[in-house]
Amino acid sequence: MTEGKNRDTNPHSNPHSNPHTNPGTNPGTSPDKNRALAAAILPLVGGAGNITSIAHCMTRLRLGIQDRSLVQDQALKAVPGVMGVVEDDTYQVVLGPGTVARVTPEFERLVEESRRQAAGPPAAASAAATSTAATSGAGLAAQGAALKARQRAKNATPFKLFLRRIADIFVPLIPALIGCGIVAGLNGMLTNLGWAPSIVPALTAVAAGFMSLIAVFVGYNTAKEFGGTPVLGGAVAAIIVFPGIAHITAFGRQLSPGQGGVLGALAAALLAVQVEKHCRRLVPAALDVLLTPTLTVLLTGLVTVYGLMYAAGEVSAAIGVFANGLLAHGGAIAGFLLGGLFLPLVMLGLHQALIPIHTTLIEQQGYTVLLPILAMAGAGQVGAAIAVYLRLPRNGPIRATVRSALPAGFLGVGEPLIYGVSLPLGRPFITACLGGAFGGGFVGLFSQLGDTVGSTAIGPSGWALFPLVKGNQGIGVTLAVYALGLVVGYVSGFLATYLFGFSRQMLTELNATADDTAPLVSPAPFTAASPDDTPPDKESVTA
Repeated sequence: MTEGKNRDTNPHSNPHSNPHTNPGTNPGTSPDKNRALAAAILPLVGGAGNITSIAHCMTRLRLGIQDRSLVQDQALKAVPGVMGVVEDDTYQVVLGPGTVARVTPEFERLVEESRRQAAGPPAAASAAATSTAATSGAGLAAQGAALKARQRAKNATPFKLFLRRIADIFVPLIPALIGCGIVAGLNGMLTNLGWAPSIVPALTAVAAGFMSLIAVFVGYNTAKEFGGTPVLGGAVAAIIVFPGIAHITAFGRQLSPGQGGVLGALAAALLAVQVEKHCRRLVPAALDVLLTPTLTVLLTGLVTVYGLMYAAGEVSAAIGVFANGLLAHGGAIAGFLLGGLFLPLVMLGLHQALIPIHTTLIEQQGYTVLLPILAMAGAGQVGAAIAVYLRLPRNGPIRATVRSALPAGFLGVGEPLIYGVSLPLGRPFITACLGGAFGGGFVGLFSQLGDTVGSTAIGPSGWALFPLVKGNQGIGVTLAVYALGLVVGYVSGFLATYLFGFSRQMLTELNATADDTAPLVSPAPFTAASPDDTPPDKESVTA
């Protein structure tokens, strides 16, 4: 799920630097902190010769690794600026929003430079990795590695891999959704206050332009993801937003521009990919350049106009009716379940299915009512982490992890807290989910009472979601409900973890030493499907 570059690299090149050279580098003191952080990471993932692909999403540097044994997890986690590591279909270094987009180009440049200058086999990196593995802590580290392996195997099912590919279609759109969503919020505020009326129409165009053509981008990305020609996917999806579609009747009803939305664009592009692949096999090579794109656009376009637009429109309308009806009639219960189960869904890789739903709701009504509820899962993690900090006064490593991860947690980047604190401990992860459930139930209750809280984009979470919050009431009321929901999530997660998150044996063992050099509770990364970076991934562990 990349929003930046994604390039294949030569896996047979040699590394440039010794893996013991840079782990202690502090990028914050370097004249170029982004390059320094990239330089600190590179040797710890086995050097340039161990990298097969480089990409990034909202919060993570995603690397294709040739030899996993050369990667030094513990040393990576100790690098200032690295929030954590996660292993899924790629090896992911969590750097946080903004930072990852600046570090990735520097990392790519370093890889290229290393390959040009490299000489000698990667024996040093291998020896260092072996030495590190031999001296690493056991206990929860081994437990974490086993959990990672089991979860990775479970998430490699065809259905979950398909969901991941669907999510990869939408994740690159998140930056535009965020930017246009914030502009829309600013424009709404100016409109309500009666300020700067001359600029309001211009801001409306800036905010709405992307959303009016989002189907085209979805079609383009779909074809690209599933092996077709991207521009043909965009071409068939453009039919959906073409104004002249209003003059066509299908199933006895007049079509309207945009009918079917992103779901229609997704279906049309998937069909176009299949038609194109069949044409490539059947059409003679001499005629391929003329017939294949023509047949792909013609056949898929007709099916889209006379079938997919109507069907996708009905599905989209049903999603909107269901989501709004669910919160209007059972908001408290629905919010409790959604807020409490979101992180387990992330662990199972099933949260990817929510991304097209979020996008459909934003396209229909200007905001998704589900994201603020799901964002409460992160609030529960923050509250649980604070409780862990207070309950383990003599465990320096865990307290240090909490201190470093809490700021990102407040901003909605939950991976460091989840994979570095609550999940390895076990019970605190469950109590953190309980905190998210109460926060989600609170926001859902207000939706049931008529004060709907939504988000104009996907990706951000936590405090970072405030600029994107929108609802059916005044902005003050909407912001207050969301803020109180976060507070409920913090407090509930804290109390549940403080009271029920530890057994007596756990407290005795984890507080047994005040030696700050003891192994961290979570030296091994855990497998997780990607938000958001969602968003947003929110991708980050976002809804």
